[in-house]
Amino acid sequence: MNLILLHPQELTDHHVTLTGRRAEHIRKILRGTIGDSVRVGVLGGLLGTGCILEMDGNSIVLQVHLATEPPAFPPTDLILAVPRPIMLKRVLAQAVSMGVDRIFLTNANRVEKSFFSSTLIRNNAFAEPLLLGLEQAIDTRLPEISVHPRFRPFVEDLLPELLADCPIRLLAHPEGDRTIVQAAGGLLAQRAVLAIGPEGGWVDFEVQRFKEQGFVPFSLGARVLRVDTAVPALMAQLSLLRQLA
Repeated sequence: MNLILLHPQELTDHHVTLTGRRAEHIRKILRGTIGDSVRVGVLGGLLGTGCILEMDGNSIVLQVHLATEPPAFPPTDLILAVPRPIMLKRVLAQAVSMGVDRIFLTNANRVEKSFFSSTLIRNNAFAEPLLLGLEQAIDTRLPEISVHPRFRPFVEDLLPELLADCPIRLLAHPEGDRTIVQAAGGLLAQRAVLAIGPEGGWVDFEVQRFKEQGFVPFSLGARVLRVDTAVPALMAQLSLLRQLA
């Protein structure tokens, strides 16, 4: 936890009282004492510092000073074929820590249909992994996240409008005949969307539907990665290419 993340409603006259996991982190990991400052941020708002005023039992009182804008979102969206729920939690936290604007969770031929009836998706219970990603990355702004249980309407009907401002469209696929550098075409100062399929890859029908929407298939090479490895690996490559552009 590199950031103590606060909810706006917790603040009263620039003071906040923490209990539970956040207080334990300050007490046991940061070894904070009265007078020390810790890094804080308000969800959806500014970053700053919190000075420890009181430490009593299981609670800690901070005086909060907020002054810094959070880092800008990379102009990157992620389309993700839904993996197993326990893996999805890890992937969401990793994606948020890497930096992503929008996340589209979609169905695919090789996605187990039961995944969409999991508590995580059925109840939109994404807050925990998303907040973990923000805490890691020292950010306060949540990405937009949406669930699309029907593949074809999502790709054919929704994507044209959703990606109207997104000229770089990358499709990760084990059988892709290009690298991510070749697929991106050197235009990485512009907005990009990265589509990552199930561990078995997209089927031919899905690849063709993506191609019709301007996506360029590429691969990481001969090795086929698990989804929770592929997502941070590909997002890191995209980030590096942006830095070199």
